Amino acid sequence: MFLDHPSITATNAETESDRVERLQRVYGYAMALADSAGNAAFVDKLSQIHDHKGTLIVFWHAPPSAEEQDYFARAWASRVGDGTTKVEHEF
Repeated sequence: MFLDHPSITATNAETESDRVERLQRVYGYAMALADSAGNAAFVDKLSQIHDHKGTLIVFWHAPPSAEEQDYFARAWASRVGDGTTKVEHEF
């Protein structure tokens, strides 16, 4: 079992708990895309994911590939995410 998952945070998480739940679904979606691509190194690159007023911010320990960035873009734009393309990457 993998125990070193990235931290998941959201602006206004105390009053809008659904934001953290949404991030957990988005993280699962992105992990499934990585798993289906055989990308075992993906999870080790992640540091944190954060929802800042509808913008997904992904923090990385190591620079992500374009494909890895796309995992989060697809997840955030999906019905389990925010339904938008507002994704930023920090490394």
